[in-house]
Amino acid sequence: MVRWIGTSWKMTKTRADAAAYAEALRAAIPPGGWPGVQPFVIPPATAISVVRDVLGPSSPIIVGAQNAHWADAGAWTGELSVPQVADAGATLVEIGHSERRQHFGETDDTVNQKVQATLRHGLTPLVCVGEPVQVRATGRAAEYVLRQTATALNQATAPSAVLLAYEPVWAIGEQGREPTVAEVAEVTEALAAEYGDRISGVLYGGSVNPANARQLLQAPGVRGLFIGRSAWTADGYLRLLRIATDVAQQLHPVPAQR
Repeated sequence: MVRWIGTSWKMTKTRADAAAYAEALRAAIPPGGWPGVQPFVIPPATAISVVRDVLGPSSPIIVGAQNAHWADAGAWTGELSVPQVADAGATLVEIGHSERRQHFGETDDTVNQKVQATLRHGLTPLVCVGEPVQVRATGRAAEYVLRQTATALNQATAPSAVLLAYEPVWAIGEQGREPTVAEVAEVTEALAAEYGDRISGVLYGGSVNPANARQLLQAPGVRGLFIGRSAWTADGYLRLLRIATDVAQQLHPVPAQR
C-alpha cells in the first residue's frame, strides 16, 4: 500500500529556487527510490518545466500543477489548460484548494469540471476538500466533506485515478491549528468508507510537520500527506519522506533485495 507524500509550494520560489530544490532532491534519491512511498512536488506554473527537467524523465518524483482550467483552449485570459500543464511536465493537477475557493470563487461545480478535464487527458486529479471552522463546531465535518467530494467526483470517468486531500480550512496556513489524530480520522475514515478502493487514496494536509507526520500517516483512512511549509525546503521534504518510508516499512515490510 503506497503512501503519497507531496508538497505544494504555492506562490513561492523563482525558477532558480525551484531548480536548486530539485537538484537537492535528485542528489538525495536513494537507489530504488523510497520503498512504499510515492513522492510528488507541485511548483508554481513558471517552474513546472524547470523541476521536471532537473529531476529527469526517470525520476520517481511526480511533478504536478497547482491549478488547470476545465477547457482545453479558448478565451480564458490568465488561465492554463490541462494540456498546457501536461506539456510543461505535470502529470498531476491540484484542484479546489480552499484558497482558490475563498479568493477566486471556485465552487464544487467548477472543481468537478476540472476533475473531468484532468481525467480526460490522463492526468491525476488531487482534489482538495475540507470544512471551515464553523462547520467543525457543529459536529458535521464528515457530512460536509462527503458532500463536497460527491459533487467533485460526479460523473468522473476514471475515479480510480483520483486522489483526495482532506485539508480542514482551520488547519491550513500560518494561523492554522494543528489537529488531533481523532479530528483527522473523523473525516478520513468516512472518506475511506465511502470511496475505499474506488480512488487512489485519501491524503491529509494541514499543519503537517515532522513531529506529527508519523501519527498522521497512521490515522485511520489516511494514505499519505499533503504538506505545506514544512516541506518548502528540500531538507524538510526529505526528512518527511524518510519518516513516511519508515512508516511504510513498519506497516508493510519490503524484503531486502539480494
